[in-house]
Amino acid sequence: MLFTEGFPLTNMTFGPAVTEEGILFRLWAPLHESVSLKIEGADPRPMQTAEDGWHRCTVPNAHAGTRYRFVLPDGLEIPDPASRFQPQDAHGPSEVVDLTAYRWRTSDWSGRPWEEMVIYEMHIGCFTPEGTFTAAIERLDHLRELGVTALQVMPVSEFPGRYSWGYDGVLPYAPDSSYGRPEDFMALVDAAHQRGISVFLDVVYNHFGPDGNYIPSYAPLFTDHHKTPWGHGINYDGDGSEMIREFIIENAIYWITEFRLDGFRFDAVHAIKDDSDEHLLHELARRVRAAAGDRHVHLIVENEENDSDLLKRDEKGEAKLFTAQWNDDVHHLLHITATGETFGYYADYAGDAGKLGRALAEGFVFQGEPMPYRGASRGRPSGHLPPTAFISFIQNHDQIGNRALGDRVLASSPADAVKAVISIYLLAPEIPMLFMGEEWGAAEPFPFFCDFDEELNEKVRKGRREELSRLPGFDADDLLDPTAPSTFAAAKLDWSKRASSEVLDFYRTLLDLRHRRIVPLLKGATAGSAVYRSAGHAIAVDWPLAEGRHLHLRANLGDEATAHDSPPDDAETILRLGGRDGGGLAPWAVIWSLSEA
Repeated sequence: MLFTEGFPLTNMTFGPAVTEEGILFRLWAPLHESVSLKIEGADPRPMQTAEDGWHRCTVPNAHAGTRYRFVLPDGLEIPDPASRFQPQDAHGPSEVVDLTAYRWRTSDWSGRPWEEMVIYEMHIGCFTPEGTFTAAIERLDHLRELGVTALQVMPVSEFPGRYSWGYDGVLPYAPDSSYGRPEDFMALVDAAHQRGISVFLDVVYNHFGPDGNYIPSYAPLFTDHHKTPWGHGINYDGDGSEMIREFIIENAIYWITEFRLDGFRFDAVHAIKDDSDEHLLHELARRVRAAAGDRHVHLIVENEENDSDLLKRDEKGEAKLFTAQWNDDVHHLLHITATGETFGYYADYAGDAGKLGRALAEGFVFQGEPMPYRGASRGRPSGHLPPTAFISFIQNHDQIGNRALGDRVLASSPADAVKAVISIYLLAPEIPMLFMGEEWGAAEPFPFFCDFDEELNEKVRKGRREELSRLPGFDADDLLDPTAPSTFAAAKLDWSKRASSEVLDFYRTLLDLRHRRIVPLLKGATAGSAVYRSAGHAIAVDWPLAEGRHLHLRANLGDEATAHDSPPDDAETILRLGGRDGGGLAPWAVIWSLSEA
């Protein structure tokens, strides 16, 4: 093949690159004076070393499909940290991939505005029986007909072993080989775009997994100046941090440009510690948006600290840095409402419905106030932000998987209560997110699972027992082994149960109503002007939206009839669940309405 054909002539710093002389292999290994390149089937060859810590080697006869490793002075053979594909798992050789060989069918795709988003979180390995990118394509028509406009794919970066949630990835540029080749992921993105569905990728920039991360053996990846729940923090601000930052930021740009993704969900950004003048998160958001150009690209954070500063808007109401945040507060309150569970961290959210009213109207429930169970204050003021700065959900991978048995408790909760909370979060002006299978009431668990060597597996089993032993009713004998193949298999969706589901029609009806009546009024909605009131189990929330319209929620989230605050006389009811009881609302009644200003 001609080396100037096929491979993208990008300005990426990491990974194989095409030159007129052949394929250029490169490794930033400042901790070593010499490194060798080992092409599969050939003897190692020394790489040229530069003073900046880079080691380079151009191979004239290398091509797409060439497999290679780097060899450190002690003989350790390592994959390329910017490997595009690992055909033999995380510890195996890297493979040169021609990313331009894929022929895009949606070259004119520019994305969708944020206000149109209905997000669907999925785990590629459990979404279908086959657990591959290709198999997921076959289910996209179901999602389009449901009303989904965005996939949020749990992390796919190469991890060790046969199965994983993906948060222990070690090679961030390589889609995990168990899901298929990089071209297969491209095909999934392309097929989603053909159906008008955006694709977001969950990425992990706060830590690396415990097995298969070779970077510390040749580069200053970690620092003891910062601590995280996983150990030393990533070196984003110390000696040698410039190249570590570039490795991570280019990774995000790589997914946006080469795979044409529409955005990211950034895992646990509160654990990304950085004392630089420009925090990594700020630089990352700035450069990703610049790389995307005029395309709609949306950046989502998970942030335990509820730092609303990351969600600031400019004078036009556009996000300066990050588009939205997962709102755990809404989840916790709706979960308590439907299940009655108040153990653990749910204890801070128990009480009257006023907390839910505040979360729906202002975003965060706690905006600097102390939280007894948490033992500290949490959050910053958020009522000045538009409702679309928050993502609401009643299920996600964490809230299911961090239960002792990984059970979907909503599947066994009272039907009236579940329908009420579904209708609230799907029609509220916050952006809704479903977890795979939720739309037909899937009862399959989603427990934590991973696949390491036996020594690490035992540490995981012990750690899970200790962590979950705090939960009421927990029995160590009942805990699923997170490393067992059967645990992973149990999490796979059973699509045969979709056909007999009455829940599915309910979701379709609500999402159709959302797209027709609410989404057109979200762009330009007045920020900071929503109001809420509560009395016992009853809540009333009013949002000013675009075109001078107002959205009204009236709900009784209890088992007894209650009085309620009526919406304006001229309000048009667009959804009613349950009925009136005399002059009040019947148990679990929910009324949505629209009015003119």
